Amino acid sequence: MSYAVAIGIGATLFMDLYSYTLKRVFQVHSLDYALVGRWVLYLDRQLRHDNIVQSPRMRHETTVGWVCHYIIGVVFSAIFLFWGQLMGGSAEGFATSVMFGLITVAFPFFIMQPSFGFGIAASKTPSPYVARLKSVTAHIMFGIGIYLSILILTSLGFEI
Repeated sequence: MSYAVAIGIGATLFMDLYSYTLKRVFQVHSLDYALVGRWVLYLDRQLRHDNIVQSPRMRHETTVGWVCHYIIGVVFSAIFLFWGQLMGGSAEGFATSVMFGLITVAFPFFIMQPSFGFGIAASKTPSPYVARLKSVTAHIMFGIGIYLSILILTSLGFEI
């Protein structure tokens, strides 16, 4: 499990560095993780929002959103490592990592975005194809981050 934590944090950090670079260089904005925090903080009374942007802000939503973002990355990494064990070996390959990252885009497409009121795969947003492209590329970057995190850990002598 400790490897999943390290890999999940590393992969999520890589995805965030990619998003940060897009924002700084090209002024392309990614998801505001305060919305994730808002959704989590509302879960005790409301699962689905008509449009979460219009829901009242919640105290500490930004912090909660970022913490949840990294927890989700760790959970996905644990699933990835478990999946590798089920397949009878390691899942250290680049293609395997990227494919897994791509598979994880199902979470925002079919759970997060509909719950936020954005529709399945951002279908209710003003630019659904742009939103989908951002989600897909971010999750591919997460997969690359898994690969790079495993490379770093194995180069330090850890057996994954």
